[in-house]
Amino acid sequence: MAASGNNFNLKQFGTMAGLGGIGAGIGGLMGLGGSNPADAANGYLGQIPGAVSPYQQPYLQAGQGALNNLQGQYGDLLNNPGGKLNQIGGSFQQSPGFQFALQQALQGSNHAAAAGGMAGTPQHEQQNMQLATQVGNQDYYNWLGQATGLYGAGLQGSQGMAQMGQNSANQMSDYIAQMLAQQGQTAYAGGLNQNQATGSAFGNVLGGLGTLAAFL
Repeated sequence: MAASGNNFNLKQFGTMAGLGGIGAGIGGLMGLGGSNPADAANGYLGQIPGAVSPYQQPYLQAGQGALNNLQGQYGDLLNNPGGKLNQIGGSFQQSPGFQFALQQALQGSNHAAAAGGMAGTPQHEQQNMQLATQVGNQDYYNWLGQATGLYGAGLQGSQGMAQMGQNSANQMSDYIAQMLAQQGQTAYAGGLNQNQATGSAFGNVLGGLGTLAAFL
């Protein structure tokens, strides 16, 4: 009788252990329907471009505008450099010191002509015309040098803005690439954890069935 009681207790224990393993396995399988931690992580990672964009967007827009402007300017310079020079020179204005320089040159010419007995002669008038032309050309080319220098400075500034926009675009691309890579890693890790949990739950079920069958 004692042996029979021991067999019953052992059999009962085995049955309970088997059922417990099955219950744990089923509970684990049911728990797999919960949220994947990778999804929560990816939700935060997905906010990175939107959070960074307001800080980068002004530089991106400025760089795009500068690049469009540069393409037009460089196209004009390559296709028609003389036309670009004429366009710049078309806004020429005499310098404030032009009239003073011209008067000084003419005054010197008049004194020299008077001293040489040539005042009022055709040669004297021609000399004054040449002086006026020289002073005018000097004033124009001085102005043109300054204007083209400012134009070059403007091109350099546009180049800097375009480069700044490119740097911002590169940073945004890096942020997005890093975010996608991190999302891929978290999704892989989340799937791996779920697969491991699924395998463990099935193992519990099979182990419980084996234990139960041994004592039935």
